[in-house]
Amino acid sequence: MSRLGELIAPSRMGGDFRWLVASFWTSNVGDGVALAAAPLLIASMTSSPVLVAMGAMMQFLPWLLFGLHAGAIADRFDRRRLVMLGNALRGLVVLALCVFLLTGHATIALVLVATFLYGTAEVFVNSASSTLLPMMVRSEDLGLGNARLQFGYLVANQLGGPPLGAFLFALGSFWPFLLQVLCVLLAVVLISRITRTPVPPRGAAEASAPPRTAVHTDIAVGIRWLWRNPPVRTLVVIILVFNVTWAAPWSVLVLYATEHLHMGPIGYAALTTASAVGGILATLSFGWLERHVSFALLMRICLSLEVLMHLTMALITAGWAALVVLVVFGAYAFVWGTISTTVRQRLVPMELQGRIASVNMVGVFGGMVIGQVLGGLIAQVWGLTAPWWFAFVGAGITLVLVWRSISHITAAPSVLDDTLDGDARDEVQANEP
Repeated sequence: MSRLGELIAPSRMGGDFRWLVASFWTSNVGDGVALAAAPLLIASMTSSPVLVAMGAMMQFLPWLLFGLHAGAIADRFDRRRLVMLGNALRGLVVLALCVFLLTGHATIALVLVATFLYGTAEVFVNSASSTLLPMMVRSEDLGLGNARLQFGYLVANQLGGPPLGAFLFALGSFWPFLLQVLCVLLAVVLISRITRTPVPPRGAAEASAPPRTAVHTDIAVGIRWLWRNPPVRTLVVIILVFNVTWAAPWSVLVLYATEHLHMGPIGYAALTTASAVGGILATLSFGWLERHVSFALLMRICLSLEVLMHLTMALITAGWAALVVLVVFGAYAFVWGTISTTVRQRLVPMELQGRIASVNMVGVFGGMVIGQVLGGLIAQVWGLTAPWWFAFVGAGITLVLVWRSISHITAAPSVLDDTLDGDARDEVQANEP
């Protein structure tokens, strides 16, 4: 294996991990292209702010409607095949949209329906794919594995994809979506090369439930387990609350950038890009951080920086200062995302990975919805810096309350290595130096 390949996907983590990374990165190219092309398409068809906002809402509404069910289904069936099926359905939805665009029959209603259907399939894909990494690598390699996946997301979805999507849209409205179809279908082929990801085992958490119970019963089993597990429960609560406080000022970021900082549209775009740049720098250095700094300390640093970020953004009046702050934000935010995902995966039994991950994601998007509503109302009444002050106070109080419990979260023993799939364990051990 080449030196670059070894850096990206160390051989000790096995061949299945390399196929997972390739599939994940490829699908994120398509998603990144659509990240710019979809709003441009909607804006080209309507000037209604309500319809434009509905297009954005369709990205997270499926999580609130189907997230818990998707997690339960991911814990019932072969997760690799679920990802393949979900991606194939995503490809068909976008292909149908391309046909309507080429024939001139696309309408705003059809685009919104396609966006919702695509988002729904994506919920099931993400719920199942989030469980694959713990089935392939040992718990001590989860941090590096998640960092590699995060790197692909940042480069393909946040940096490279959107400019490419905007460029292709300028050539023709269907071109970016055609590329998205090709990327999603190629991701299906790549993930099909994973050798074995069996149906998750039924564990102690489900000992009292008969085989093939109703989906809502499976969901209840997962929620009960979460409620009785203080480390994972606290982690999910932290993520929920911090997404409320984060989403409040970010809901009016475009107004804050253009009216308060007077940066203009280009400056606003630079703010969002700055966070992606910081995230890339952080993910590239994550291996070193993991070896030299404890997870507990890193989590406290990240949450403390979040509090300070809100305070700084409430006080500054210069655009260049906001750019610096958001580079730092991108760095610590993606370190936090990698750590929190890794810790959660280590603490959750293999048979519950899908359900607990979906509860976490429902909390993420639920927190964003609450925060966006609060941010708009607060800014309307008290001005554009008020949401930052709200976020500073809310995040600060939360940090004080959870400061001590962070040590208990990171000190909890991993439950994964004993349940790692036999074939995956054999491959990992065979590739150990």
